[in-house]
Amino acid sequence: MTLPTQDDVLGYFDTLSNWGRWGADDERGTLNHITDDVRVAAARAVRHGRSVSCAWEIAVPEEMERATNACPCAADMPGAENMPAAFHNDRRWGFSNERLGLMFHGNTITHVDSPCHLFWDGKMYNGRPHSLVDPATGSAWAAVTAAADGIVTRGVLLDVARVRDVPWLEPGQGVFPEDLEEAERRQGVRVGPGDAVLLRTGYGRARHESGVDGGFTQAGWHASCLPWLHEREVALIGADTPQDVQPSGYDDVLMPVHAVSLVAMGLWLLDNCDLEACASTASELGQWDFQLAIAPVRFAGTSGSPVNPIATF
Repeated sequence: MTLPTQDDVLGYFDTLSNWGRWGADDERGTLNHITDDVRVAAARAVRHGRSVSCAWEIAVPEEMERATNACPCAADMPGAENMPAAFHNDRRWGFSNERLGLMFHGNTITHVDSPCHLFWDGKMYNGRPHSLVDPATGSAWAAVTAAADGIVTRGVLLDVARVRDVPWLEPGQGVFPEDLEEAERRQGVRVGPGDAVLLRTGYGRARHESGVDGGFTQAGWHASCLPWLHEREVALIGADTPQDVQPSGYDDVLMPVHAVSLVAMGLWLLDNCDLEACASTASELGQWDFQLAIAPVRFAGTSGSPVNPIATF
């Protein structure tokens, strides 16, 4: 297996670019591959009616302390003194409430990245300048609200840990196109236009068993998968890690999958999935494709959103 050189990977910003493909004003990128026909076909992938979550629970306070400005807490507020005047006579009424401050990017929380999340040479997807991101108002270009109608398509789980017959890939191990095609062959499925491809490295199992996250060194997509994903016209990729294998193997491109996907391809990313229930269900049913539904919160101007992706078999 000959891996791409650093010059090859840097060349992906041009050879895999989707700038202008769907018009100069396009902010949706590869979500344009999800046509009405693709969504109808995704509905046909529901053959058993079983749904599973592909997200980690956001715990209080253990995980949130590492990723938030203010942890959520349910403040118990019993009694009429805390209620509007209309409820003052109802002494049996009480409620709880929360104030959330959430930094969801990182290695812990399941979230989607929109194209404005990364810049390269000062540019975002479709050639827009990074100056369109304002500290006060957020991004005026390719924010998560470009997916306000949701992402509903066929999901395909490629279980590379299963293919390699290991409980999980070790930190720093990359996944290559040959792994993807072997997973397709063994699982009897083929990735096509508009699909969301979810990569299982087995890290979710390791995280469940150890109770800790693995830090910056991680298994994940190798940059050599990018031309494969572009050729297959994939709409979104996800993984049970933050996507990129780390170290990436390229001194001048720290996270090539993130950078090329978001900036050049407009390929949306679904980071930090928990794919264990999805994988066990797929294995039990002998079905490795499903309808995947992702509904980002409509945060104006943000570069992504915490999400709870649902796979329905």
